Amino acid sequence: MLIVILIFASALTATWIALLGMATRDDWIAAAYNKVVANHTAADKLRLKDAAKQEKLSKYHGAMAIAMKALLGGGPEKDLAKLEKQNERLQVGNLDAVELLVIPGYVVLRKFEKLGRSNIHKVIFNRNLELYGKKHTENRTMRLMAMLLSFPIIGIAVPLFLGAMIMGVGNTMGGLIVLSVGTVLMLILVYAMYDEVNDQANKRKDAIARQFPSVASKLALLVTSGMIMETAWKQTAYTHGLELYKEMQTTAEELDNLVSPEAAYGSFIKRCNTNETTKLASAIMQNLSKGNAEIGKLLKEMAKEAWLERRHRAKRDSEKANSKLMIPTMLLLITILVIIMVPVVMNFSSF
Repeated sequence: MLIVILIFASALTATWIALLGMATRDDWIAAAYNKVVANHTAADKLRLKDAAKQEKLSKYHGAMAIAMKALLGGGPEKDLAKLEKQNERLQVGNLDAVELLVIPGYVVLRKFEKLGRSNIHKVIFNRNLELYGKKHTENRTMRLMAMLLSFPIIGIAVPLFLGAMIMGVGNTMGGLIVLSVGTVLMLILVYAMYDEVNDQANKRKDAIARQFPSVASKLALLVTSGMIMETAWKQTAYTHGLELYKEMQTTAEELDNLVSPEAAYGSFIKRCNTNETTKLASAIMQNLSKGNAEIGKLLKEMAKEAWLERRHRAKRDSEKANSKLMIPTMLLLITILVIIMVPVVMNFSSF
């Protein structure tokens, strides 16, 4: 059994090294460019996180503000400077900053083009399209696919070697535990990388659904008061910096750049990918030539339905929260019972 494990681990390692050796300059350049894109995304997230923190801090004054600032931590300046420095190195052709562990994945993608048309690729591409729009979606998708292909090969080989070494010194059970736990953890890590994109997209959809009633109400109010749809859209879009409002801002910019309304609102539907926004944009496109009277009525009905749906969603979320609290509540109850019963049992045993 030990020999079989060592052979399998050696085969995985040899495969990974062989793929790394087959990497061309184009693979390295693609990895470098995609890393730059990933760094820009990471920098944007840091700025958004810092903006949210600053908004929280603005609510406090004096000693409380100082205490909250210490509690929330410093700004992202160091991390942003690190990302910027890394991007500068990559952009001038310093490929030493490229993640070495990812390179075999790019080789696999290049040699097996069908992987670029697989269902996993399509899911990741569509999720990235929702999260970031068309720009650099393919780059983000390619990087994640390369990670999903490369990490398991070398990641599973390591616990196999460690487990085999422990088994070789006579600790068979310990070796099997290291081998199995390490392999499972690596597979969980790889799945978590894939699932993170889905999770982010689903959270974004939920946020857009929560913001939709306010947007529909504002649009209905502005349109019924006599404002044309395009102006009402822009007026509403720039009132907040939340997810749905940002997508509306993107659509407003496209309309300003003379993109046709059908194309602009069609892109809005694809980016948001929710039933509410699809219904809204479709109604606007269908009523572009019919004036404000009919679209105003439709918007009022949408706003009313959206607020009702938001109440139902809040009830469903509270029910989910209650069900999730059952497990920690039961654990707490068991802990309390143990704390109470142990002294009682010990007192009885002392007689």
